[in-house]
Amino acid sequence: MLECGMLDRDRQTLRRCSAVLCKQLVVDEVLIQSLQADDILTESMAEIVMAEQTSQKRSWRLLLLLPKRGPRAFSSFCTALQETEQQHLCDLLKQSPEKNDKVSHVERPPLPLPTQEGTTAKRARTHESMEFSLDADSPINTPVLACTPDFYLSHCEQSYRMDSSPRGFALVLSNVTFDTCTAPELDPRKGGEVDDEVLRKVFTELDYMVTVHRDLTAEGMRTCIENFCRQPDHRTVDSCVVCLLSHGVEGAIYGTDGQLLQLDWVFEAFDNAHCPLLQNKPKMFFIQACRGDEMDCGVEQIDGPARTCSPSCEQGDSGREGQGNEDSRQREVMGRPRIKLPQRSDMICGFASLKGQKICTAAMRNTKRGSWFIQELNTALRLHAKDTHLADILVQINGRIKEREGYAPGTAHHRCKEMSEFTSSLCKDLYLFPKYQPQY
Repeated sequence: MLECGMLDRDRQTLRRCSAVLCKQLVVDEVLIQSLQADDILTESMAEIVMAEQTSQKRSWRLLLLLPKRGPRAFSSFCTALQETEQQHLCDLLKQSPEKNDKVSHVERPPLPLPTQEGTTAKRARTHESMEFSLDADSPINTPVLACTPDFYLSHCEQSYRMDSSPRGFALVLSNVTFDTCTAPELDPRKGGEVDDEVLRKVFTELDYMVTVHRDLTAEGMRTCIENFCRQPDHRTVDSCVVCLLSHGVEGAIYGTDGQLLQLDWVFEAFDNAHCPLLQNKPKMFFIQACRGDEMDCGVEQIDGPARTCSPSCEQGDSGREGQGNEDSRQREVMGRPRIKLPQRSDMICGFASLKGQKICTAAMRNTKRGSWFIQELNTALRLHAKDTHLADILVQINGRIKEREGYAPGTAHHRCKEMSEFTSSLCKDLYLFPKYQPQY
């Protein structure tokens, strides 16, 4: 049983800092999970907080609950802030009362400042990318939560087979530094190295054999993908993952030499004709790259609440549907017609930002914590892959990205928004069933 309430000095500190906390605090699943693990919040309390529709409302609801949750609630809250890379708020709470009185009235930069992820083809930059970095310098690393045997048994029949060990092979191509001679207009992607390490860790925990290649030319990326597609061991596994992280334009990403690799070629390399060992197996793609240089400055919601501050944003690129005419003659095998497949199927691709009919938006990246899309993907896979299929996980990520707002100095409107999206030709639910191995 918790004692009745928080210590008076801690309650007063929360009250003094409440305005700043309501503006800057990010209340996500990881922060709530930390407070639950420390017996500060009950499951019903956690549900009440997360049911609120905006970040500001979730923060306010949590701040109303904490003073009633015993003398350990304050220190547990500070620990949860540290674990979710909100060290600046933890430092604010731990300052002396005199300093708190002053700080609470000072306007602070509320958000990590993003940097635009891409650039128009061969467009010279007119200003250096800028970004505010929080004290914490690592993404969320909560262990991937395990799927239960009961969940596996109740869902395996209607989903893709996913019980090989490893589950499959994962390829991560991450371009961070670009050739200053052949691609002088492409700035270094500060924070890109955080993204590829985050992806390596999370997919390793999900039981994938992960290979990371950094700073490849367009031809180097092409060769790497071709070799990956031809791996004979694809025959023995149940899926594959491909992550591409670079500057980009609509339909293509840049190599370090400033040359473009067409995304439609990438998808074609994994289609049923060119990669037969992965036929009928799910192929997952995650693209962290710009699809243009238009900044999404957002629009005012006519019936929405006052503007709140919540961090994040980003972008990617979608390929065109492959079109190719096969010979209509069916081949005979053992006297029976061979089952035919579409040229391209069983793929799902998450893009960091939208491809629109009129504009293709730019991607955002934090130099310390990495790209917004990769941050959300990492968190969602760790917390929800245990009981949520991938399409629904990407819907959840869309919702999280939609709430985010960044601050981009040097742009026309300074504040920016982003919206992720995904495309899918999956034919079944795609559960990753983490950490579960059926016994045959």
